[in-house]
Amino acid sequence: IKVWDSATLELKTEKANAHSGNIWSVDFSPDGSKIVSGSVDKTIKVWDSATLVLKIEKANAHSNWVTSVQFSPDGSKIVSGSRDQTIKVWDSATLELKTEQSNAHSEPVSSVQFSPDGSKIVSGSQE
Repeated sequence: IKVWDSATLELKTEKANAHSGNIWSVDFSPDGSKIVSGSVDKTIKVWDSATLVLKIEKANAHSNWVTSVQFSPDGSKIVSGSRDQTIKVWDSATLELKTEQSNAHSEPVSSVQFSPDGSKIVSGSQE
């Protein structure tokens, strides 16, 4: 994981080997204090954005690669999508599973995102 200055693209901080596999998705929390990452290692991890110190992680968050993660607009939840065709919503502080939709798509989920008001989630797939 690398954090860059948006004006200059100067490297601010980085974390080597943040996951045991490729990282498919990252997102800042709305207040900028945290970063969530999802990986082919099936884990979701939440990091301090300034130091990239691991705050919390969920091993085996999905049964296949985590392809997309995003914080909700209020920062209280994280949505994740996976090659296991599942969409899940997590408490962002504890990574406790709040709800899930199994077989959300007939093919792997490639992207998930909250609506601006947080009331809806949109998902994309390879179908």
